[in-house]
Amino acid sequence: MKIRRSNERGYADHGWLRSYHTFSFANYMDPNHMGFRALRVINEDRVAPGHGFGAHPHRDMEIISYVLDGEMEHKDNMGNGEVMRPGDVQRMSAGTGVLHSEFNHSQENGLHFLQIWIETAQRGIQPSYEQKHFPTAERQGQWRLVLSPDGRDGSVSVNQDVNLYASLLGAGDQVTAPPSRYAWLHVVKGAVEVNGEALATGDAAAFTPDEHVELTSHDASEVLLFDLA
Repeated sequence: MKIRRSNERGYADHGWLRSYHTFSFANYMDPNHMGFRALRVINEDRVAPGHGFGAHPHRDMEIISYVLDGEMEHKDNMGNGEVMRPGDVQRMSAGTGVLHSEFNHSQENGLHFLQIWIETAQRGIQPSYEQKHFPTAERQGQWRLVLSPDGRDGSVSVNQDVNLYASLLGAGDQVTAPPSRYAWLHVVKGAVEVNGEALATGDAAAFTPDEHVELTSHDASEVLLFDLA
């Protein structure tokens, strides 16, 4: 178990955007944190009301968006236009190339979301898009599969051998992580104890194959678990 503390992450303040980078991104470069297995980016972004990312290109990357608070408006040149809210998971496969924009849909309230990049298993695929909502009840006190290679159990599909689980925990809840190959645990919010180590909002931990992962929540918490080949 290797811990990545929240205050060790890269940080950028653009006024309208405040962003923490778990792995090297843009002007933040740390050769010791270039990603984990196929997981390349976890950016925790806060976007001011009425602001956002104008149309920009991507290619050969699986881009996952996970809204924590507020509303995010997505548009792309494939013709998709959606407003994401907490509980929504969106996957955009950039493939041979796609243009998209992401804006705070509100003129009054802030937007808080995670943008996650996963290296694709195959380059040059046809761009595609998928978004699904996962109700609170399906994540409360348990692991809910929200992303998988085959879209099983109603999850969003992804072009890589990665399973992503989400869980909402109340104070005192205990859960054991599903069996995994390599695992990356990200504390979205709250305070948990993982294998005896205290982790708080923004902290993360990496695990080797088949390492037992036991969580106890000390506060209302939200956690993501990546199972990676």
